[in-house]
Amino acid sequence: MKEHLLPNLLVLGVPISIIEVDRLHQFIAARCSENGRALVLHANVLLLNLAYKQEWLRHYFKQADVVFCDGSGVQLGAKLLGYTIPERITYADWTWRLAEFCEAHQLSLFFLGARPGVAEKAANRLRERFPELKIVDTHDGYFDKSPDSIENREVIREINDSQPDILLIGFGMPIQERWLMENWDQLNVKIGLTGGAVFDYISGNLKRAPRWMTDHGLEWLGRLIIEPKRLWKRYIVGNPLFLWRVVKQKIGWDKYDE
Repeated sequence: MKEHLLPNLLVLGVPISIIEVDRLHQFIAARCSENGRALVLHANVLLLNLAYKQEWLRHYFKQADVVFCDGSGVQLGAKLLGYTIPERITYADWTWRLAEFCEAHQLSLFFLGARPGVAEKAANRLRERFPELKIVDTHDGYFDKSPDSIENREVIREINDSQPDILLIGFGMPIQERWLMENWDQLNVKIGLTGGAVFDYISGNLKRAPRWMTDHGLEWLGRLIIEPKRLWKRYIVGNPLFLWRVVKQKIGWDKYDE
């Protein structure tokens, strides 16, 4: 297991970094200035439920430099285990702050994922607010992601030719984690980020729940109302299942190695 650089707690076998946005930005800037490399992943209830069943996913998250909390459900799970995660970092909000930070520190980005045109639309919306932001290129997520496929090799070549400081991937879980795991050693980037539906949100293609819901731990309910057919199982089944699994961890029925 990789030695983590930040304090973390173990939730269903996945280390969650105890970190806030400002500290995360400091970490990213330091790695980029040192010409270092870092995997910065995010964990929500969906990811923790997937990792509960998939050992490779748990193992991969243990290799990450940072795993930040993306969701009030994870905060609740941590609280049940006796910990406090001070801030949830969700891409629908954080990407705007990240863009401002990257503009100020002259860090470049490459957007990879979503349907054709969506990542570019997201990039344009960010540039409208931050005109000096350097998004070197974008590419959709509709290509053969098999490690040895011609399309996959071409995407890697495009990324490396662009030489971004930060690669933001939005394929959805766990496809984005699998792809990054299989291709990280071939990528000429300093920071790898996995962002799920980030480009759909930033482009404006995917509606977000009202602010009163997102600010009070009810974003999952808002998303369920917006996309009931796609998300009902994830939330109606997944959320209670996650809490039950956390309870089992707390009382010692399920044990995980640090």
